[in-house]
Amino acid sequence: MGETGHHHQQPPPVLVAPPPSQMPLGAARGPTWAPTEQLHQLQFCIHSNPSWPETFLLAFQHYIVMLGSIVIIASTFVPRMGGDHGDKARVIQTMLFMSAINTLLQTILGTRLPTVMTASFAFTLPLLSIINDYSDRTFRSEHERFEVTMRTIQGSLIVSSFVNIFIGFSKAWGNFTRFFSPIVIVPVVCVVGLGLFARGFPLLGNCVEIGLPMLILLVIFQQYLKLVFPRAHYILERFALLLCIGLIWAFAAILTEAGAYNNAKEQTKQSCRTDRTFLISSAPWVRIPYPFQWGKPIFRASHVFGMMGAALVTSAESTGTYFAAARLAGATPPPASVISQSIGLQGVGMLLEGIFGAAVGTTASVENVGLLGLTHIGSRRVVQISTAFMFFFSIFGKFGAFFASIPLPIFAAIYCVLFGIVAAVGITFMQFANNNSLRNIYVLGLSLFLGISIPQYFISNTTPNGVGPVRTDGIWFDDIVNTIFSSSPTVAIIVGTLLDNTLDAKHSAADRGLAWWRPFQSRKGDSRNEEFYSLPVRIREYIPSRYL
Repeated sequence: MGETGHHHQQPPPVLVAPPPSQMPLGAARGPTWAPTEQLHQLQFCIHSNPSWPETFLLAFQHYIVMLGSIVIIASTFVPRMGGDHGDKARVIQTMLFMSAINTLLQTILGTRLPTVMTASFAFTLPLLSIINDYSDRTFRSEHERFEVTMRTIQGSLIVSSFVNIFIGFSKAWGNFTRFFSPIVIVPVVCVVGLGLFARGFPLLGNCVEIGLPMLILLVIFQQYLKLVFPRAHYILERFALLLCIGLIWAFAAILTEAGAYNNAKEQTKQSCRTDRTFLISSAPWVRIPYPFQWGKPIFRASHVFGMMGAALVTSAESTGTYFAAARLAGATPPPASVISQSIGLQGVGMLLEGIFGAAVGTTASVENVGLLGLTHIGSRRVVQISTAFMFFFSIFGKFGAFFASIPLPIFAAIYCVLFGIVAAVGITFMQFANNNSLRNIYVLGLSLFLGISIPQYFISNTTPNGVGPVRTDGIWFDDIVNTIFSSSPTVAIIVGTLLDNTLDAKHSAADRGLAWWRPFQSRKGDSRNEEFYSLPVRIREYIPSRYL
């Protein structure tokens, strides 16, 4: 301090700390963050678009990511149906073709969110039940058994599709979602990601030398290298996934050609080698999927009921995925009418899948929603352009088979990141409710835990033939119950909605975040809803207002 004219030093100012009761909580440790409805680090939201070259590259990336689920389902079930490699290639082409149609339906007429529709694992138990029913019968050839199985799946999908059509277009599902609150959405969206853990590291572990480097490289390239090379920040952030896939796929091809797996176990060869899918040699050069390609559908009541349970499950899974997609696309939570509209269209899509002969129905792709968060780009146009790649590679089979031969552990490594992003997005909805309410903590904790624990019990007690732990004289009843309770989002919705609306619900409305939530439940409740979810003008003119 400077001296005065009398050469006396000025005494230092005395800082008086406020009483502990007046100091705001956490003031000594750092700032607190106010709730925000939109993620500020998004570079492109639902109706803003990157440049056309970037759009096409990002769309191709979405195609690659969604391809994994289709390949896993076809590789798992087609051989058990009696199909050969050519049949597997045709099933992949059909499911890819139907995914493109359903994605366009949803992005133009459905939720209009940037969500890719892909093959659903919810149909696993009904599929195994049909396969098991024909496994002991005598056929002239394995190919005939495959065709009969596919025809039965076709018939079951056609009938069960009317479940989603009814609950969607009657607005029953949308009215049910009006009972949701942020306390329900948190566990539902969380288990949409966490409930798929079996497709993460357990699948990666089938070939650690490929899967683990993919996971590590993806984290380093996408998160750390962009800090080291600021000029390449956006390139690495948006396209590191494609770069890592190319590098690890080439590495796997080198290991295959070098004979690293010549003496390995058969499962290791299937997971690690790049030449074990036999898709490129068996896929046709050009083939357009067409209605009833496997023959006349077979309708059996015992199998239809199981498919109906799976249809309900896809509604629950897609609902949770839509809320995650809205958050990552910078949109408001989808209104109840929009959810109903999308579920009804999902039923229409399932009807088309039954007609065209897909192996399973579709659901909103969790991994592609995670990709929105990974790239920070939630553009609707990008997802719509990705359908062009789906159509192209589903028709020109040899080219599609090339990318379908990517080893599955590479996809599993990608899932570890993308499913985790979706699960974390679910947690962000908690900011709109009272985090310090023990009542909310109880509902959230029980819904989240049971949403993971109950399906794990059902899955671990299901036989390889698809017979679940619920076993009564009515096989149709068993299939419905086992299918529903094997789904994490479905269990979370049931438990969360029941608890949140019965446990001191009336007096806890403010703690539940209903004041923030309710305006988004109707199209006109928030001015931004119309901006994000209105149909294209020319289409809206021809749709009766009661369906909007």
